[in-house]
Amino acid sequence: MTDLEYQDRAEALLRAVELACDRINEDSDADIDNQRVGGMITLTFRNRSQIVINLQKPLHEVWLAARAGGFHYKHDGTNWQDTKGSGEFFENLSRYASEQAGQPLRFSS
Repeated sequence: MTDLEYQDRAEALLRAVELACDRINEDSDADIDNQRVGGMITLTFRNRSQIVINLQKPLHEVWLAARAGGFHYKHDGTNWQDTKGSGEFFENLSRYASEQAGQPLRFSS
């Protein structure tokens, strides 16, 4: 993947996360505060726990830090997949955010 392809796909991922937060906040009482600074989004939940999503441009990866741990994702041509085989980014984000929010939340591309 070229740097430009990575940047386009990574920016689309960040936009999808932001839009999902807006939708979740409209459709539920989850009240997720999402702050974006450059290539990083911080999701803050009511209990003050956070999930941080950060672009790693030199590696062409997206990193996600949650209470469950830290995870690295690479685009496989279709989806962002965990580099250690632990699944797809949006499925994992949905699971970790649901755990931290204490209610089912759904993120998608």
